[in-house]
Amino acid sequence: MISIEVLLANKAGFCYGVKRAIDMALTAAREKKGNIYTLGPLIHNPQVVQDLAKQGVKEIKNLDEAAGGSVIIRSHGVGPEIFQQAKEKGLEIIDATCPFVARAQRAAHEMAEQGMPVYILGDPGHPEVQGILGWTLGKGIVVENADELSRVDHPKVGVVAQTTQPLANYRKLVEALEKQGVEVDARNTICHATGERQRAALELAQKVDVMVVLGGKNSANTKKLARICQETGTPTYHVESAQELREEWFHGHKILGLTAGASTPDAIIEEVKRRMKELDQMTNGEEGMNEAMEVKSPQPGELVKGVVVQVGMDEVLVDIGAKSEGVIPRKELAFYGVDNPQDIVKVGDEIECIVIKAEDNEGKIILSKERADAEKAWGGLEEAMENGTVIKGVVREVVKGGLLVDVGIRAFLPASLVERGYVEDLTKYLNQEIEVRVIELNKNRKKVVVSRKSVLEEQHARRREELLATLQEGQVVKGVVRRLTNFGAFADLGGLDGLLHISEMSWHRINHPQEVVKVGDELEVMVLKVDRENEKISLGLKQVLPNPWDNVEQKYPVGSVVPAKVVRLAPFGAFVQLEPGVEGLVHISHLADHHVEKPEDVVKEGDEVNVKVLSVDPAEKRIRLSIREVNSEGRPAREPRQRKLEEPAAQPQVTENPEEKVTLGDVFGDMFKEDK
Repeated sequence: MISIEVLLANKAGFCYGVKRAIDMALTAAREKKGNIYTLGPLIHNPQVVQDLAKQGVKEIKNLDEAAGGSVIIRSHGVGPEIFQQAKEKGLEIIDATCPFVARAQRAAHEMAEQGMPVYILGDPGHPEVQGILGWTLGKGIVVENADELSRVDHPKVGVVAQTTQPLANYRKLVEALEKQGVEVDARNTICHATGERQRAALELAQKVDVMVVLGGKNSANTKKLARICQETGTPTYHVESAQELREEWFHGHKILGLTAGASTPDAIIEEVKRRMKELDQMTNGEEGMNEAMEVKSPQPGELVKGVVVQVGMDEVLVDIGAKSEGVIPRKELAFYGVDNPQDIVKVGDEIECIVIKAEDNEGKIILSKERADAEKAWGGLEEAMENGTVIKGVVREVVKGGLLVDVGIRAFLPASLVERGYVEDLTKYLNQEIEVRVIELNKNRKKVVVSRKSVLEEQHARRREELLATLQEGQVVKGVVRRLTNFGAFADLGGLDGLLHISEMSWHRINHPQEVVKVGDELEVMVLKVDRENEKISLGLKQVLPNPWDNVEQKYPVGSVVPAKVVRLAPFGAFVQLEPGVEGLVHISHLADHHVEKPEDVVKEGDEVNVKVLSVDPAEKRIRLSIREVNSEGRPAREPRQRKLEEPAAQPQVTENPEEKVTLGDVFGDMFKEDK
């Protein structure tokens, strides 16, 4: 019996936007605040829609069907007119629009407000495209591809895309517009998760015998997955459930592939995967016996499959079902130098090879794994370049100007395209698996150039979008300090920089951020403000640190004498620091037991002094202190003679410095307070 395997694409099932919409719907159902509706099916999956209906989430086709309550805007989004209609009908809106779709809506609206036509690349009948169109102020033009483009008369146009569009289609449209001499404001609004799902499906379809694509028949992203798999030449079947699977699809096949659209729950994926294994085991017994009886006669140039039966230092033996075993010389294992063949193949591995010689002088069949890998890789690389698909490769060598990457064949990765910034030492990438995009291809010259930088930039952009969509004020997050300025520090939160202002770094006054943090520090910070429109994040460090004023009354009880340091002088007294973050005021009348004209006549900044605590106000963060009473050595404290309010000549001069404003308490020498 043939040993079969069902492989699941590494990117399949619920995407971020769909999962977010379902979570919002389930939360609304649990809270049970009146009727709950979804405007159209929440996602393109009938099973999920049915489950939601059982929990009280009802699907409606238009707002006229809603009898009060709440209406959920699904992840596809809607135009502004729907929000207005809901408001007029008194309906509460639960906006579950996918953040990536909302980004496309905002971009389209901004460009339309600037007066330019907005080209929307996508399916004209898809609700997501209709929603984006609604935000274009009547200036939107929907096209399915660059071929539909007519003559453009406007000097400048905008371009956005349906989030599930292939990147290659988007690029062709932008190029077609630019060829007409038009200035193009191109906003790449394609969801990166969609591209990753399509790439994973493509890679899987290229190495399996049969491909099953699971998802709603009306789902645009699932239909695209099915089309991508079909274009590889692998038999592909699009189903919504395990009940649609047929035995004859899997007859005689060993490796089966499975992927799923963005609206497919994990439970349904597992059910289909289990059923595929059951059907395959039922149909492959007889086929296995027939294959065992076949004897192949390989020919030079033929692609053959075989199982590794022996691995030596100079050659590898492969059972290809012929009279004798095939031999792969070490130099034919890979394009790069192989020190140990066991690093490439192991006994039991099933591999593909090209027949170099059907029979050499010793009667051996000579094979090449390197040539088979290269031949197989070219077709995938051409398609990957056309679609802008991300592929994986292993760094094999550091060469002048960059890296050699194994993507099935030798590919060159220029040093300038390895990272988003400059890389000084390239050796750290040796033997690492990395993700790259093909940017140049010439089969005749066997030339392949790839870029890792473009992949990292897209991932960075995606993380920015996700962070902006999920960050909440008051949330504590981790960040790494990337840059210092005089007014603060910028911390990387994982794709998005936030500003940690100098005033939010510490409970005590600091002169420069470097007193608290340095570049490279990993910190826990609190999100103080999120400006999604301008993509600005304000952070605080002191908010996650203990507040020194929390137990100040216990640390500095009234009447106690404590050491302090003079930190600054004002016309009405001296401010002293009891500890970092806790300062108090010694009024000029309490600096000495004699009359003091100016504080600097008695103390100067930096002086270490002993002070007596007169009063503590934690709520206002103010402490009254006295040097005079400490120096009086037990003599009764004398309060300064109070002046009458009606004596205007006694009013002190108010300075421009807000920290040195004088209050009535300063005048009377009693109950004085520092203005913060």
